[in-house]
Amino acid sequence: MIHSLFLVNSSGDIFLEKHWKSVVSRSVCDYFFEAQERATEPENVPPVIPTPHHYLINVLRHKIFFVAVIQTEVPPLFVIEFLHRVVDTFQDYFGVCSEAAIKDNVVVVYELLEEMLDNGFPLATESNILKELIKPPTILRTVVNTITGSTNVGEQLPTGQLSVVPWRRTGVKYTNNEAYFDVVEEIDAIIDKSGSTITAEIQGVIDACVKLTGMPDLTLSFMNPRLLDDVSFHPCVRFKRWEAERILSFIPPDGNFRLLSYHVSSQNLVAIPVYVKHNITFRENSSQGRFELTLGPKQTMGKAVESVLVSSQLPRGVLNANLNASQGTYTFDPVTKLLSWDVGKINPQKLPSLKGSMSMQTGASKPEENPTFNIQFKIQQLAISGLKVNRLDMYGEKYKPFKGIKYMTKAGKFQVRT
Repeated sequence: MIHSLFLVNSSGDIFLEKHWKSVVSRSVCDYFFEAQERATEPENVPPVIPTPHHYLINVLRHKIFFVAVIQTEVPPLFVIEFLHRVVDTFQDYFGVCSEAAIKDNVVVVYELLEEMLDNGFPLATESNILKELIKPPTILRTVVNTITGSTNVGEQLPTGQLSVVPWRRTGVKYTNNEAYFDVVEEIDAIIDKSGSTITAEIQGVIDACVKLTGMPDLTLSFMNPRLLDDVSFHPCVRFKRWEAERILSFIPPDGNFRLLSYHVSSQNLVAIPVYVKHNITFRENSSQGRFELTLGPKQTMGKAVESVLVSSQLPRGVLNANLNASQGTYTFDPVTKLLSWDVGKINPQKLPSLKGSMSMQTGASKPEENPTFNIQFKIQQLAISGLKVNRLDMYGEKYKPFKGIKYMTKAGKFQVRT
């Protein structure tokens, strides 16, 4: 299974390594660095890199590459899922998964990796079990450990490890019983210059924060569950019930967890929440170019489009941009030719626009292609796919919990061609 794990930062330095079966030399990462050089962007590094004696399987999260070394052929998604689980665990323990946080808690990191993988095979990957095995670091615990020489490792085996529901510890008690669910959708789209949609798809997740006493049994139903295809569940979900009735039935883990992730790829189901009007022209052998860009909301059910940021890589022939933003601020870097416009919140009554001229190199030929725009945005209280939670019921416990559901749509890779 997994022999070794290397953590590589954005500068290309290996700042942490862990070996399970046998020590694999760092030189194996040279194949990874070669693939990284060939890729124009960090996101374009192939997830699986074959070498003469190993396979390197990697994921990029928080500007850190997690590179697993495999000697025999295994399903790559199995390893990729495990690596994502490692990152999520670090985030859960340290608040952030950054190089500084990992270095500051290097002892806890090694303890976690030792428990999560046994002889190269996944063992304990549930947050609840790990927190009973290895206590999350706090300032007080760190000071006590330094003085007494003790560690964060728990003295007893986790109660849930041997039960039918290993993701939930026994004897959970809360004074305030509450269950919150966040439906977060990320829309990836490419819009051509006429405003038509070339591709559009939605990646969605339902994240939960459940703090309930005892052993509650929850059911979550949707108004329109048929929207969901390509669904991936947390192990707590009873799959047979979902297949038969399209209802989520589960005993939840304690605390934060991802209940399910889903994919909506049918073009007709994906609504595009913003539109862009643009007029960008370059003339042959002219020292001036014209730039006009206007943004507006579309199909947002009256919800506001917020945190809008537009960025574009302008052609190399552009020396400078003299633009006027009706809202927000823009920056243009003459060296990298990167234009960035921080719009903020779109007001439908007064649409934001960016207009002006671009200075071109004299005598330079007209650019072969117009720039593309990458747009980021957020829409609160809206799931763009139209997914709606119908009701949440609890069985097995007598008390009445407080329940809350929140929706959010944000842009993933949202590109407009001009």
